[in-house]
Amino acid sequence: MESAYHALQSTKVKLRNHLNTIELAANEFHVDTKYVDLVIRFIGASDLARVHVIGTMNPCFRATLDDKVSYTSSVKPNTLSPVWDETWIVKTVPSTATLSVVVREVETGALVDSDVGVFQTTVTPGTKEVEIVGKRLGRNKGSFWLNIESSPSVHNSRSLPYLFDGPIHYSRHDSPTMGVLTNLRDTRLYSTWKIYIKGIPQLFGDTVQRWNHDYKAAQAIFKGPTSIAVRSGIMAGHHMLYARTVLNGFGVITNADDVFKLLRGDSRRSSGDGNSAFENRIKPAVYTYVITEEDETFRFSETGATFFVDFASKHALHSNCAESVVYSGEFHPRPEGGWEKFSDCTDDSGVRWELVIDNNSGTYAPNPDLLAKVAQLLELNFTGINVVALTLDDPELKKSIDACREYALTKRGVKPTELEPHATEGEETLSDRVSALKKT
Repeated sequence: MESAYHALQSTKVKLRNHLNTIELAANEFHVDTKYVDLVIRFIGASDLARVHVIGTMNPCFRATLDDKVSYTSSVKPNTLSPVWDETWIVKTVPSTATLSVVVREVETGALVDSDVGVFQTTVTPGTKEVEIVGKRLGRNKGSFWLNIESSPSVHNSRSLPYLFDGPIHYSRHDSPTMGVLTNLRDTRLYSTWKIYIKGIPQLFGDTVQRWNHDYKAAQAIFKGPTSIAVRSGIMAGHHMLYARTVLNGFGVITNADDVFKLLRGDSRRSSGDGNSAFENRIKPAVYTYVITEEDETFRFSETGATFFVDFASKHALHSNCAESVVYSGEFHPRPEGGWEKFSDCTDDSGVRWELVIDNNSGTYAPNPDLLAKVAQLLELNFTGINVVALTLDDPELKKSIDACREYALTKRGVKPTELEPHATEGEETLSDRVSALKKT
């Protein structure tokens, strides 16, 4: 019996020593881990396997590095050999990282995209041709080409790994149901924008804004037995608003001018509203925005969009019911000096434009003391932009918004019902479309 006891103790000692050796080796591995800055160019794919029996498809892809940071591509219509030529820059990445890519077929109006196939590869530099394989049976689904440039990171530290560093891609999402909506006064009222931005970890760290427990609308979404059903409807609406389709617009933002181009009146608006003269001019409008924790994007839409009328919180709609966001509020463009001093006789190019941003969000009640960091974040991403940060209780904010809306009403022919969510009898809303989709 004593012999068995000593044998057991000896085994425990050996096991402890073995675990210590493993721990030391792991620590040594972490110490020796090299960090690199990556420039990943997604070139394209060929011979993609059809998801359906006949026809081509609308492929896109989603790439991740160790499931820490992700990139979603544009959609290429009607092709089995898409050419993307899109670049993704990520700094301070472990040289041992794995790049994973899922290639998807986008189906307009579908709640879930269909996966074509997947692949994984190392981040070693060079041009690569990788086989795309099916998730289930591992069959060949086509080939993918990419090129990786790698250089030693100047931040050889684990404190801020996987830092997205551009380019600043954006996508505009037009509702796939616009064709059945009423009158289409302005297609912008049925659109959302998403911009992938950099600098959030450096400026905000782990600081987030959680949902406001004192706000009744937020309580209905996040608290109580009926909240699950409420969230389900909002999340379905979010998917419809932000679904990647062939209708989307895609591009890269390099400076402030590119941002203000997104805020121009829409050349795709329907005729007959009498406002065609103001297409492609910066529109006096207020926008609802969130900066997300999930994928570090800046998402927004016009605050007055009729499509959103049935939803208690537009911020929750944009965040996909996230319990916390980096920040949220509203913003509006204005000429330097304010809309009250502006005249349409002056060309937009002859004016210095400003972006006025605030913390007007009941759902998340963001800390006003952090608004200056939001301005700093936008200035970091949109070179040359002039951001004016005004807190919700600042009288200058109300004055600026009132002037913006007054100009829209008196100079641009905008209807009062377009300034705040409002649906006339028989007009379809996003909630209507969600309900109809769930029944199919």
